[in-house]
Amino acid sequence: MKSYSLSEDENQRLAVLLEEVKHNTELFMGYPVSKDFDYTSLLPFLKYPMNNLGDPFVPSTYAVGSRALEKEVVEFFAELFRAEKDNWWGYVTNGGSEGNLYGLYLARELHPKGMVYYSEATHYSVQKNLHLLNMENITISTQTNGEMDYEDLENTIRMNRQLPVIIMANIGTTMTEARDDIGRIKAILKKLAIKHYYIHADGALSGSYSAFLEPRPAFDFADGADSIAISGHKFMGTPMPCGVVVVKKSNRDRIARSVAYIGSMDTTISGSRNGHSPLFLWYTIKKLGMEGLKQRALHCLDTARYAEEKLHEMGIPAWRNPNSITVNFPEPAAAIRKKWQLAAESGSSHIICMPNIGKNQIDQLLQEIRESQFELTT
Repeated sequence: MKSYSLSEDENQRLAVLLEEVKHNTELFMGYPVSKDFDYTSLLPFLKYPMNNLGDPFVPSTYAVGSRALEKEVVEFFAELFRAEKDNWWGYVTNGGSEGNLYGLYLARELHPKGMVYYSEATHYSVQKNLHLLNMENITISTQTNGEMDYEDLENTIRMNRQLPVIIMANIGTTMTEARDDIGRIKAILKKLAIKHYYIHADGALSGSYSAFLEPRPAFDFADGADSIAISGHKFMGTPMPCGVVVVKKSNRDRIARSVAYIGSMDTTISGSRNGHSPLFLWYTIKKLGMEGLKQRALHCLDTARYAEEKLHEMGIPAWRNPNSITVNFPEPAAAIRKKWQLAAESGSSHIICMPNIGKNQIDQLLQEIRESQFELTT
């Protein structure tokens, strides 16, 4: 077969893109993405079309994949999230949004007439998922810190108590990393004598490390969740977006169906799934272990504490939710937001102290903010 190659111009475009990616990766601090990974030892796997087709716990006729490692990844998070023994299932997704879609899908199949309740601080993708699934929903107001307003939730459910309740709980909102308390939500459902309900926890960022916090937030299966979704490229860190969703196996069994063509079960959102993502997550879990992941979380918290204190020293009213790695403050100059890729909403911005962020980077950003403030006053 004839050998083909890129032109000199095309190779140059790739070289320019690589430099842009390297430069922009060094500077972003406003998005929850870890970049402190080294998967060099896994490069040989990129030569192969790894596809975890179908259910990770059911063999497939397509054998080029990583489903054995995927099962270990799911088991790790099932145990971390205190799922009931022998009643858990899950898979590695394309990201947190797919995990949320799966949780809502199960909830709809269990409670076709259910009403979905989610706070106004919920990620924008949830509204899209609800539209795709054609699910009735009501938005609940939030407290000033971004956490769900439980009084509003209780009053709203009371007005619709004839309907099954489906809760989309935020375990770390996008802008302020506020955590909805599943324990309090369960107490409301008990108070209102709601018998039919489903609670999904969107733990995209915070869910990955909340199990290492003291006191431990109420966010997992032991607290009342029926399913939990996290992002893999955030706290853990992977080259491509991915995630993990963990659900109760007894609920998943309600929607499973066999597909003869692939020799497996059709239990996931996407039939063909990235076989490399579980490989990266498995590598990180095995390399760091529980102790390494806990230290990773403590490092993030220490950096966030440092950033908050330094902003206060500058007279900037910074704040963060308890045990969170997101530091909120009034949005800085547009040039600074663009350079450091800082998200902003309603006059507020934030930096997210991911594992790769160190105090020297915080100092550099704050120095630029200080200089921009000086320029405005002269």
